[in-house]
Amino acid sequence: MSTVLGLIGVGRIGAMHAANLVAVRNGDDAHPPVDLDIVLADVAVDRAQALADALGVRAAGSVDQVFDERPDGVLIAVGTAQHAPLILRALEAGIPVFCEKPVASTVAEALPVLEAAERTGVPVHIGHQRRLDPGHLEARRAFRAGELGWLHTVRAITADQAPPPVAFLATSGGLFRDCSVHDFDTLRWITGREIVEVDARGSNNGDPEIGKVGDVDTAVALVTFDDGLVGTVSATRYNGAGHDVRLELQGSAGTVQVGLDEHYAGRSAEPGVNFPDGTPWLTFHERFAEAYVAEMRAFVEMVHGERTSPCTPADSVAASRVADAAQESLTTGAPVRVDLG
Repeated sequence: MSTVLGLIGVGRIGAMHAANLVAVRNGDDAHPPVDLDIVLADVAVDRAQALADALGVRAAGSVDQVFDERPDGVLIAVGTAQHAPLILRALEAGIPVFCEKPVASTVAEALPVLEAAERTGVPVHIGHQRRLDPGHLEARRAFRAGELGWLHTVRAITADQAPPPVAFLATSGGLFRDCSVHDFDTLRWITGREIVEVDARGSNNGDPEIGKVGDVDTAVALVTFDDGLVGTVSATRYNGAGHDVRLELQGSAGTVQVGLDEHYAGRSAEPGVNFPDGTPWLTFHERFAEAYVAEMRAFVEMVHGERTSPCTPADSVAASRVADAAQESLTTGAPVRVDLG
């Protein structure tokens, strides 16, 4: 019998997830095909139907119709304001959920989701895709295996090649909540430690309209962990060389870097060094294409009871608490203690 999956929201991210679900359904050299019945829904019914026709899947006339089918899993790729209500609807129906980050617009709005997830025991996977990225997985493995010794410094970078529309930035919650929250999540996930304090600064030397909507185009945060480890998390909207996501873990016994490959958006200034020799990524969905497919495969495995959630609502909310502290520090110009809940 087919596993029925309903995907709600077929904008840019939702359309990508739908295509990746089809890739999981079809299988590849390393993974067998999976019997999936994929149903798409969107407030723009015609758009959902057109995408369904293009991918060879089904379209529903409404979100209610998706839930009426009692699917085996629901994927949520709509605007942030609708994340919590739809997750709660799925949980109360006993349906496993995948939802794009964040869990809700604010931590306070996310708390009922945490309660419902714990009360119902229904698995929820929040889309922090870097947890499925091969480089980040290897960095975590190396640290957890003791190959790096004890960590003394961590450095994380998220740099967009160009900014998104200002209209999006006006509702994004700020650079730390939109971009760096991924870094905060991976740092907690890799180290197993909590970030307890953030000291952030930012600037806006690009489009002045970004500043007018209350955001910055570049920022850096000094983070302190509960064991004394320190690190930096930086982000920018204007990395003209390409999309650059890197993570460096420096330890007493070794150092490892994520994202330092032939697609690195930079060049060596050393004479005679021809690195990198590839084409830089320009967008996040190119940089994490493999991780996004793995994310859909992980969700299907979670629905089948073959694995636990790669990123729970509690994991995602913990990263959001750090991002909130970073935004507050950016505004006040002073260090901020992280509310660990």
